[in-house]
Amino acid sequence: MGIRITLDRLLVERGMGVGEFAQRVGITPANVAVLKNGRAKAVRFSTLDAMCRVLECQPGDLIRYEEDRDGSRTEPMWTNDE
Repeated sequence: MGIRITLDRLLVERGMGVGEFAQRVGITPANVAVLKNGRAKAVRFSTLDAMCRVLECQPGDLIRYEEDRDGSRTEPMWTNDE
């Protein structure tokens, strides 16, 4: 997948640990680990909103797009052709 979560960098910049971040956002430390390790398949907007509020950042500070290493692209779940 080409979407990457850049949570590690922001936590370091803010001097915030995983436990404090998880508690303030309202998610478990295990779910923070899933986000940090790139294993998340989705993020709810309400969670993204809370993450941005706690870290005082914009969604684009947390999420970036990278081409897959093999150059492949992920197919969209829907198209405008329907």
